[in-house]
Amino acid sequence: MQTSNITVIVLLGFPGVQQHFKNVFFFLIFIIYCLTILGNILIITLVFSSKNLQSPMYIFITQVSITDIFLSTDIIPNTFPVVLNEGGTISLQGCIAQFLFFANAEATECLLLAVMSYDRYLAICNPFHYSTIMTPLLCLKSIVFTWLLSFVMTLADAIAMCYLTFCRTNVIDHFFCDLTPLLGLACSDTSLVRILSGFFCFIVLICPFISIVVSYFYIVFTILRIPSITGRQKAFSTCSSHLTVVGLFYGALISVYVVPSQGHPFVINKIMSLSYTVMTPLLNPLVYSLRNKDFKDAFRKYWQHSKSM
Repeated sequence: MQTSNITVIVLLGFPGVQQHFKNVFFFLIFIIYCLTILGNILIITLVFSSKNLQSPMYIFITQVSITDIFLSTDIIPNTFPVVLNEGGTISLQGCIAQFLFFANAEATECLLLAVMSYDRYLAICNPFHYSTIMTPLLCLKSIVFTWLLSFVMTLADAIAMCYLTFCRTNVIDHFFCDLTPLLGLACSDTSLVRILSGFFCFIVLICPFISIVVSYFYIVFTILRIPSITGRQKAFSTCSSHLTVVGLFYGALISVYVVPSQGHPFVINKIMSLSYTVMTPLLNPLVYSLRNKDFKDAFRKYWQHSKSM
């Protein structure tokens, strides 16, 4: 690791906001964080306690819930002092570690959403061979592969970042350690990190998105060929929750990292960053639970069982 003049990073957060608004904002994100953890833990508990939720699709949903818990816990608790005070501080190593866990959670969710789209493709386009293809062993291998691939690639990115020299200002105008603001502090060549990050984004962001689009092209084509309206509605309902989560997740990422931000106040980027670091992990369990009959039935049985104890 290169020697850096910077050892502590200052996160500005949301400067200029009046104190009473900061207090309200702190209370809001605290409530959101608690609901996010409780909601995702409930999803995991229901899947592993209900026999009706033991299919691969629901097992994949538990993995998405785990990534949402990791993402929220990596970002939100560190944001509390940043919101309440005029910014906050974090060590350089802690800043890189926060980026590592943040990127790992986002990458894993991208890959999981692609795997889930393939699962829905098999269920709708090839239903007679679904159980023989999507076996418990393949389900387990897919989960291990997504976690391992995302961790290896984000770790390589973080290690390359550790070899940079940071000697410019130690102030980041953000509420967490994202890649671009962090690289802006480096006074050594960042080309290797940027190349690794670009390759990493192609593998875990672009490729999964293409896979999802292709899968849903065949899914929609197959659904439209179903003669009855009831059959089409039933087939679409099996993937509507997943499609909603894909839209929320990729919509937020595209708004931050793809849409040009020149000429827009940086506070807009911060607000959009809040959408996928704070709001999306909260909305995911709501989408899966409110739009899914199996989850509703499992929750009803779980609640009745808890009351009878």
